[in-house]
Amino acid sequence: MYNLEEFMAGLERRNPAEPEFIQASREVIESIIDVVNDNPAYVNAKILERITEPDRVFSFKVEWEDDNGCVQVNRGYRVQFNNAIGPYKGGLRFHPSVTLGSLKFLGFEQTFKNSLTSLPMGGGKGGSDFNPKGKSNNEILRFCRSFMTELQKYIGPETDVPAGDIGVGAREIGFMYGQYKRMRVENTGVLTGKGRNWGGSLVRPEATGYGTMYFANEMLKAHGDTMEGKRVAVSGFGNVAWGAVMKASALGAKVVTISGPDGYILDEEGISTPEKWDYMVQLRASNNDVVQPYAEKFKAKFFAGKKPWEVPVDMAFPCAIQNELSLEDAKTLVKNGVKYVVETSNMGCKADAVTYLLESKIPFAPGKAANAGGVAVSGLEMSQNSMKLSWTAEEVDEKLHAIMINIHAACIAEGAQGDGYVNYVKGANIAGFKKVADAMLDLGY
Repeated sequence: MYNLEEFMAGLERRNPAEPEFIQASREVIESIIDVVNDNPAYVNAKILERITEPDRVFSFKVEWEDDNGCVQVNRGYRVQFNNAIGPYKGGLRFHPSVTLGSLKFLGFEQTFKNSLTSLPMGGGKGGSDFNPKGKSNNEILRFCRSFMTELQKYIGPETDVPAGDIGVGAREIGFMYGQYKRMRVENTGVLTGKGRNWGGSLVRPEATGYGTMYFANEMLKAHGDTMEGKRVAVSGFGNVAWGAVMKASALGAKVVTISGPDGYILDEEGISTPEKWDYMVQLRASNNDVVQPYAEKFKAKFFAGKKPWEVPVDMAFPCAIQNELSLEDAKTLVKNGVKYVVETSNMGCKADAVTYLLESKIPFAPGKAANAGGVAVSGLEMSQNSMKLSWTAEEVDEKLHAIMINIHAACIAEGAQGDGYVNYVKGANIAGFKKVADAMLDLGY
């Protein structure tokens, strides 16, 4: 039998100075520990110890030359966390904040997120502390080639299939796939998020945002509610926020905020036209990483250095980065009458914020469930590559919608409480865990 605090103390000793990984582990283990203790097979097989330890971790030096002819050195990583139900699958993140601990947290979360999709994908994550912001196209090309020269030793279409993430879009995927092809002399589905003309899938750029709105729509249906007329706050302004804003508008909601590192935009008319959506893409492509120009172009309000969670809304969607929504933000949202919070970035809410929302009986969807649309369409891209097929946007979107409906149903099945409240955190964690744990037992791991 497991004791939560004893187990967490041991996990923290083995993983010092990795707060994000410890935070993610505690959130999952708190939810599943009773399920584990009630199943002697899980206890005897030491499933908790094994599921919180990556299968393997690669760390490597990435040497590249900048435009001034100077050699630069970054660190690259790949964390292959668990492949019980399929090849390792998870993004590559290029950002100065990347550390081994942050990638372990993301790989751990990815394991259960991928499980929830019901597609045959294990969990992994990788990246580098390289910052693509401010770099020339040729500098990014040289970095990507050097990074893939080492990474290609450890990945493959049936082994480990990376994708994009923060700092890694279609351009970076293209540069890395080109280097993989040069070195391995093969055309395979080893990366997802590829360009449409060389193996990519339609709907992939907007998939995370679309998926979170499909999940949110199911949440509202379960509570006898609809998206029609809902006032929505979204953070971020990249692909995830872009997809979320478009699909929320299509479902009848009114998105009034987006945000960047410089502050947030409040557009009372709604971010609801193709012109505004296209401008979000232009802002992201500009490499300036700021949203203030949106206010100038569309006569909206800009709040420098602030987050959008002070705006009274019906629904809040953290779409930017981990731990972006604090306890104080959660209290402000509840005070202002928020009805639903849907975590769209990975672990977008701090642990105490999640606890407060659950205690306040606000329906709250965790990222591993709500943002699974991105990896779901990555899995569909893998399927298309394997079959040498290309599905229409309508076919991909239909499959994505069905996957998100099924994820929501799994959360309800495991998270519904006697008082009628649905604990989506517990539901997602238990549903994702059971599939992985049972596969580990079946395979004799």
